[in-house]
Amino acid sequence: MLLENKLNITDQIELAKAEEKISKQKAKQLFDSNDIEKIEVGTFKGLAFIHVYLFEDIYHFAGKIREVNIAKGTDSQNIRGFAPLMYLEPSLKHIDAMPQSNFDEIVEKYVEMNIAHPFREGYGRATRIWLDLIFKKEIKQVIDWNLVDKDEYLSSMQRSVVKDIEIKVLLKQALTNRIHDRAVFMKGIDVSYYYEGYSEFRTEEL
Repeated sequence: MLLENKLNITDQIELAKAEEKISKQKAKQLFDSNDIEKIEVGTFKGLAFIHVYLFEDIYHFAGKIREVNIAKGTDSQNIRGFAPLMYLEPSLKHIDAMPQSNFDEIVEKYVEMNIAHPFREGYGRATRIWLDLIFKKEIKQVIDWNLVDKDEYLSSMQRSVVKDIEIKVLLKQALTNRIHDRAVFMKGIDVSYYYEGYSEFRTEEL
């Protein structure tokens, strides 16, 4: 389904390219302008800030809690529903209050935010930045997303609703101390977008 957009684009492929280019430019700006330091780490408010920053030039709903129930899956037997609307705001308040003082707590908080899935579009890309900021603040490490296989990541996140051990193992082996490294951030954005099927542009070249 083609999402209503500020660019008045009516072709799905054209919209995907525009979304990737514009939001990657904004991700680059987020780092280079130091606006990333303004983000309230580990809260829905902070996640909404990131989502607005990336997508406000494209979608009217940037940073706004979704108003529809959503699900995703590869086929009719594999559809995963996210938090129903009636439980979404209480879920976000619960997640805000969750501890984030060590690796396990941070990943558990990330998994809960993934189940909540508060935005219509662009959720995963915004939330991986959000996750790295929690790691950076609390344990002085970030994920080197180049070391995280796409299929392993997507399947372990799908199973994390029931058991989070796989995603914990996968992310732990990809931790790096290079928390201020611009190249790690930029390449991480490219990998994050690749997970969602966006690989037309390289962030560093935009």
